[in-house]
Amino acid sequence: MGKRYAAGTSVPVDRTRAEIERILERFKADSFGYFTEPRRVMIAFRCNGRNVRFDLPIPDKATAKNQDHWAAVVREKWRALALCIKSKLVSVEAGVETFEEAFMAHVVMPDGRTVGEHALPLVARSYESGESIPLIPPPGRAP
Repeated sequence: MGKRYAAGTSVPVDRTRAEIERILERFKADSFGYFTEPRRVMIAFRCNGRNVRFDLPIPDKATAKNQDHWAAVVREKWRALALCIKSKLVSVEAGVETFEEAFMAHVVMPDGRTVGEHALPLVARSYESGESIPLIPPPGRAP
């Protein structure tokens, strides 16, 4: 595997955060916010009538031995998040997938958890038990 995306980037986090907000505005998101904790950042927005949240894990600054390395890792993660959000929105705009398909794992349900938080344990159990759905349905049977 090659070099990680945005490895060594010098783009400050606040500039990337502003870029994400501009991207969301361009694609008609009507709300945007972010929240930071010691080990994660959350980006939330409302677009196409859906509440969406990305949880971005980051290293804990308080326990980092090297603050410069910590800052570099955080900048990389923010750049990757910006690319992720933009690529999903471009995919929707181009008709490759619907908004719901692109953002399904990150759509926030009424209980505050994302669809991914609901579904991923079920998917894992299905694969562990061997009772998974075939990737391609048999001929003549719709999924």
